[in-house]
Amino acid sequence: MRVSIALAGKGGTGKTTLAGMLIKYLRLKQKTPILAVDADSNANLNEVLGVEIAGTVGGAREEMKKGDVPSGMTKDVFMSMKLEQSIVEAGDFDLVVMGQPEGTGCYCAANTILTNFLDRLIENYPYIVTDNEAGMEHISRLTTKNVDALLIVADASRRGLQAAIRIRDLAENLNIGVGKSWVVLNRLKGEPDEAVLKILKEQNVHLAGVIQDDPEVYDFDLAGRPTIEMSDDNPAFVEACGVFDRIFSESSST
Repeated sequence: MRVSIALAGKGGTGKTTLAGMLIKYLRLKQKTPILAVDADSNANLNEVLGVEIAGTVGGAREEMKKGDVPSGMTKDVFMSMKLEQSIVEAGDFDLVVMGQPEGTGCYCAANTILTNFLDRLIENYPYIVTDNEAGMEHISRLTTKNVDALLIVADASRRGLQAAIRIRDLAENLNIGVGKSWVVLNRLKGEPDEAVLKILKEQNVHLAGVIQDDPEVYDFDLAGRPTIEMSDDNPAFVEACGVFDRIFSESSST
């Protein structure tokens, strides 16, 4: 059974770091192979995974749109080759970086090839983790339709909660087949206030858990060290594992 989890959240919430922790969790649980999809236009999932980007899916599409195709090669074959080259293989997980979403206009031939490529690629992986931007442009167009769980990362401020609720509502309005939307409160300093819990309850938000602020996470980020190299007993990672346990438990029971 394939399990697909997408993460979303406004900038600065630690979303990409949490995506790295999810991939670390899956590897520890021997839930592999994993397809990691960086669908944030500010792509840096590769940094928390400790791998270099070979190219982007969006870049392959743009090359085809410009007509930069070698003589003797069809556009279909050229784009398929470029898309294959954009896959970063890293043992028990592979990474695909979407790059910038398409701008104005439409290039249907390229988009059709792109959609077919991603559909075929996903079939090869039992676990898919997608790091999305708040607007979720790539979710609405291509990659993570029919996700089992959408994990929305938020802080405990009123604006942070409102942003998380908007993302939840957007996913529902896009009708992209999300099994269940969750919110995780990240980088907290202590337990959430009663006012926070009241807002979540009033808005019918499913709280996956709370992850406390942790200096080691900050130190790893500042030093440019991959999150997946963090120790298994790091307090923030342990709390994140509790969040993931809950999500997987509910996903497997539905």
